[in-house]
Amino acid sequence: RQNGSMLCVGLDPEPTKFPAAYKGDANKIYDFCARIVDATADLVSSFKPQIAYFAAHRAESQLERLMEHMRRVAPHVPIILDAKRGDIGSTAEQYAKEAFDRYGADAVTLSPFMGFDSVQPYLQYPGKGAFLLCRTSNPGGDDLQNQRLASIDGQPLLYEHVARLAQGPWNLNGQLGLVVGATYPAEIERVRAIAPTVPLLIPGVGAQGGDALATVRAGWRPDGPIIVNSSRAILYASAGEDFAEAARREAIRTRDVLQAAEAGRLKALWAIGYDVALTNPNSSATKSALSKLDLA
Repeated sequence: RQNGSMLCVGLDPEPTKFPAAYKGDANKIYDFCARIVDATADLVSSFKPQIAYFAAHRAESQLERLMEHMRRVAPHVPIILDAKRGDIGSTAEQYAKEAFDRYGADAVTLSPFMGFDSVQPYLQYPGKGAFLLCRTSNPGGDDLQNQRLASIDGQPLLYEHVARLAQGPWNLNGQLGLVVGATYPAEIERVRAIAPTVPLLIPGVGAQGGDALATVRAGWRPDGPIIVNSSRAILYASAGEDFAEAARREAIRTRDVLQAAEAGRLKALWAIGYDVALTNPNSSATKSALSKLDLA
C-alpha cells in the first residue's frame, strides 16, 4: 500500500469502446492500457488485467508487454491476473506457470469449486497469492454460492464455506484472498465476519453498480485489508483524446471516496474502543456505535 490506496484498476480492454484514435483496433490494446497505467500508477493499490480480454483478440503478446511495462513504471504496484482458473492438479500446475512464470503476476484469481488440489499448485510459489471466487456480483451467483450445504455442520451457504476454508485449513502460508462482489454489501460483511484477516478483492464498484462507501463499511478492518476494483468507470471515463486524463480524474475520485470511508471507520473504532471493536466487531454495542456515526 505504498500509494496509500485501496483502489485497484481493472484492465478489461474492449476495442469497440476505445477512444476515436484507437477505436476498433485490437492492435492498440497495449497502447490503450499502457496509457491508463501511466495515468493511474501513483493512485492505485494494484492493477488487474483480465486475461480473456487479451486472449479473445489474440493479444497475449500485448499482455506480456503490458506486464513488463507495469513492472517497469510501477514496480511497487502488485498485479493481479484475473483468470478465474479452476482445474485438476496437473493442469493447475500449467496455469500457475502461465500466471507466475510467463506473465509474472503477483496474484491470480481462481475458482475453488474443484477443491483444494486445484488451488494448491498456485501456493507453491513463495510470495505469490491467489484470490478464490467466493460471492460474486453477477445475478447467477445465487445459483450455487447462495445454496446451503446440508452435509456440513451448521448448513452454511456455499460462499460461507469457501470463506471458512480460505481463513482456515486451505490458507497454509497466508497466500489466499477472497473475491466478493461490491453489489452485495451484506455478504461482504458476512464474509468478513467469517474471514476477519483474509484480503478481500472486491470488484463491481462503478459501472457494475457497487457502492464504494458501502463496500468499505462492510469489508475494511484495520487487520483485514480490501482491494476495491473499478474497471469500466475508469477505463472509459472519456471517449475523447483526453481518455487517460479522464481516467486519472475518475481514479482520484474513487480513491478519495474509499480513503474517506476508511478514515471515518477507523476514527469510529477508536471512539468506541479500538480493542473492543476488533475483538467483538459484530457485537450489538459495536454495531450500534458505528451506526450512530453512519459507519456500520
